[in-house]
Amino acid sequence: MSLQPVWIDGCWRPADAVGSFRALDPSTGEALEQEYPISSRADVEAAIVAGAGAAPALEAAGPEAVAAFLERYAALLQERAETIATAAARETALPLRPRLAEVEMGRTVDQLRQAAAAARDRGWCLPTIDTRAGVRSRYGPLGGPVVVFGPNNFPLAFNGVAGGDFAAAIAAGNPVIAKAHPSHPRTCQLLAEAAAEAVADSGLPPASVQLLYRISHEDGAYLVSHPAVGATGYTGSRAGGLALKRAADAAGKPIYLEMSSVNPVFMLPGALRERAGQIADELQASALLGCGQFCTNPGLVVLPAGAAAAAFVAEMVRRFEATASGVLLAPSGVANLDAAVARLRAAGAELLTGGAPAEGPGCRYRNTVLRVTGSRFLQQPEALQTEAFGNAVLFVIAEDAEQMERIAAALEGNLTGTVYTHSGGDDDARYERLARLLRRRVGRLLNDKMPTGVAVSPAMNHGGPFPATGHPGFTAVGIPASLRRLAMLECYDNVREQRLPAELRDANPTGRLWRFVDGEWTRADVGGAERR
Repeated sequence: MSLQPVWIDGCWRPADAVGSFRALDPSTGEALEQEYPISSRADVEAAIVAGAGAAPALEAAGPEAVAAFLERYAALLQERAETIATAAARETALPLRPRLAEVEMGRTVDQLRQAAAAARDRGWCLPTIDTRAGVRSRYGPLGGPVVVFGPNNFPLAFNGVAGGDFAAAIAAGNPVIAKAHPSHPRTCQLLAEAAAEAVADSGLPPASVQLLYRISHEDGAYLVSHPAVGATGYTGSRAGGLALKRAADAAGKPIYLEMSSVNPVFMLPGALRERAGQIADELQASALLGCGQFCTNPGLVVLPAGAAAAAFVAEMVRRFEATASGVLLAPSGVANLDAAVARLRAAGAELLTGGAPAEGPGCRYRNTVLRVTGSRFLQQPEALQTEAFGNAVLFVIAEDAEQMERIAAALEGNLTGTVYTHSGGDDDARYERLARLLRRRVGRLLNDKMPTGVAVSPAMNHGGPFPATGHPGFTAVGIPASLRRLAMLECYDNVREQRLPAELRDANPTGRLWRFVDGEWTRADVGGAERR
């Protein structure tokens, strides 16, 4: 069987391959039909050169052309949703409906359209004008391609050639070199085919979007550290992310990483007393959703010691045992989950159920519950925060309120942190002390709801302190903030009016753009009245 082509510089062309691979159907473990190339350094270099050449042309094309591309791409994905989602279901074993065909495809299309609106609106670039000093600034494109590594668990909404990092990079005016996840190459190929059509229809430079399926670790480091590359967006494992970060940091290249999170959930006494059954329903649904393969999966749950906690843990063991094991995304998912459970047990966690691969075809692991005392957790906080990515949860039993706060203080950085409290205010004093500690250790603080949902909202922060991400100040979800990761701050001092970017000239380029002029936010032309 011939190898599938790569998409470089506007052409689907044969790869300069150093090997090949096939995706697996995780539900059966069987290899799928298409064979894909492992590209050589020559392909990587060709994509970098083409992307660097496209950068000035893409900037010159302007925000309207970029918005037109994003909207056309979104429309094509809607037209092809069934075909693309079906391919994703085969490669990931995630449910076709509603998960992929409706929910995730809908989110992917929506964020592309939000990115188009942001590109057209231009407010993301924060135009700032000081007329007295003669200085003006804005955020603008990086001047080189952005490399996007997509993860396995969201084959559409975080895909390197369609997801949030992709949309943000393009909307900010940067070409994208997409690195497909090797577990779903066919999905990436179908997405890229739609993107290629949208590039042609909107008149963007041909190398505005490119796709490589798989490269060596050495070539991945070369790619993110190349002088012509603007930045990198990565979603995946901590080990892979840190390896790329070392290469990018050594070259002084920006890289934005989403890597690892146990997403702690603290349940206060009043909440357990008031509605333990309801919370158990929510935890079960959240922890086992998608077989636990969400970056916001609640993997660590802290309970106050006592009869209520013991009954809650026993109930969760019963529920996990009564629920059929789901399918993990790949054989590596089974191996990694098994290794994580072994590390937790070695650090002192007690296995209550599960803890081994499940019987049956494909990639399956038994639903797993572990428990550890708060004292033991505080003795081994690093090991007991090992991310068990999948259908596993660790309960930490805190002796008292003070120990619960010490556990919160010992946490690493996480994407989310949740506190369940009594609806009538019985837990308010404990909540205030706990939330102060948790707030600096999580990107998103939640009350009385599980963290698995991530709304595509301008206010959303899908980020957090290390090791959740590589930088606590930026988000991978939430437009327009996500665009500014992949941009540079441009400053113009005493530059003539006609030489300035449109956003910084005296006339407001859209009539609706908010600009910070002489200390005030306004839509007015410089020196003129505000437009309504």
